[in-house]
Amino acid sequence: MSENLDFLGQLDPDDPKQASQQIANKLRAAILTRRLAPGDKLPSQPELATRYGVARETVKRALDLLRTERLIVSRQGSGAFVRAQTQRAVELRPHIEAAFERPHVTIDFAGFSGETLRDALAETLDKVRVGRLAPETIAVRVLISDMTAPMALPARAETQSDDPAVRERAERITRRAADGIIDQVTELGDLGLIRSTTVEVRMHRASPLFKLYILNSEEVFYGFYPVTERTVSIKGEPMAIYDLMGKDVPLFHYAVTDDDTSHGTQFVEASRQWFDSVWSTIAYRYDA
Repeated sequence: MSENLDFLGQLDPDDPKQASQQIANKLRAAILTRRLAPGDKLPSQPELATRYGVARETVKRALDLLRTERLIVSRQGSGAFVRAQTQRAVELRPHIEAAFERPHVTIDFAGFSGETLRDALAETLDKVRVGRLAPETIAVRVLISDMTAPMALPARAETQSDDPAVRERAERITRRAADGIIDQVTELGDLGLIRSTTVEVRMHRASPLFKLYILNSEEVFYGFYPVTERTVSIKGEPMAIYDLMGKDVPLFHYAVTDDDTSHGTQFVEASRQWFDSVWSTIAYRYDA
């Protein structure tokens, strides 16, 4: 970072706290007062070590404290960043756009319909069309529930049971989102804007209870679907249903770091293993 870092202060030699704790306190204060805003990159470990006159290992311990408090995240090869949740729930679109700055883009999604992914992709792919982003390859995998099969959710609220009419409505939503993702990505390949594009959609018979996004095998966004009772129109008649509400739910962000034992690295690896296990066992092809 080249900007003035005087707001980070200096260590107090009379403070009984360890240097790593003092550094963590100063960075924490900068984050909470928004001198370092959500998404900002922190000074590098060498920069902090030089500023405070300490060893890099001392800086590393300070950053580990902030990482444990979920104030910062580390991205492999890029450094440490202020965590987006310190301001608000993570917004998916900026992270998808950042993923498209790589030459090879991979996105895995598991959840109900993929509407959020479809909408986030739409804005990013517009930038590909006008040449502002130029990945060489895009590979997307979408894993969704088969709403033609009996489900625990969504369900009719009155009976708290599966209802074919409720599932038919959910299937239309699911197909609209899945088909939109397929069309958006394959169009770029058809236009010759991307050297290689692949989109695969598979289905399974489990009720969707959470949403999961894996970007470039390095970042994971995870959120729960709250179950909400609401009234919708089905075949022209109002019906109370227990529905899955995915829009605007908080997404928890995990990223691979240089530390193989870090919480973020382990969560990303576990998410990839879970996705691949379902994809290669109980999931089957979606017929667009």
